[in-house]
Amino acid sequence: MSINRTAQVSLPSDTEVRVTRDFKAPRTLVWQTHTDPALFQRWIGGYPGWSMPVCEMDVRVGGKYRWSWRSDEEGKEFGFFGDFREVDAPETLVSAEYFDPGSFGGEMPTSPTINRTTFSEKNGITTVVVLIQYASKEARDGAISTGMTDGMEVSYARLDTLVAEHQAG
Repeated sequence: MSINRTAQVSLPSDTEVRVTRDFKAPRTLVWQTHTDPALFQRWIGGYPGWSMPVCEMDVRVGGKYRWSWRSDEEGKEFGFFGDFREVDAPETLVSAEYFDPGSFGGEMPTSPTINRTTFSEKNGITTVVVLIQYASKEARDGAISTGMTDGMEVSYARLDTLVAEHQAG
């Protein structure tokens, strides 16, 4: 079985982005890295030079989350917050997500994105599919223009390292 070691990005509709990525790890471990704040904080950081001072997650239906990133050089921050709409461990995680521009500035959307993350495993390879639904084509295109999917791949490369460490014991 071949493994996608880089994020595969597609645009299934005018308002959606789909990101698919494989990990050489059991589904339960990949799920845990997405739902345990201490593990999540270790890989989701994006580009080097950024820290994640806030990573709060109450992973249950109706539970809230808040994440914040800080530029180590400039000190500017931005983040996301929202709530979990569906939690079916270790298969599906659905959340509503709002952008918080923080000190970076920009507009704070009134409508959330709906993020559906699914986890499937075959022959020790877990495939993660993130389907992001935006309120409009303009919102989707604006998010893509930020380099969002490139940043996701930087984080996913760190996730590769994290799951390898956990499996090595």
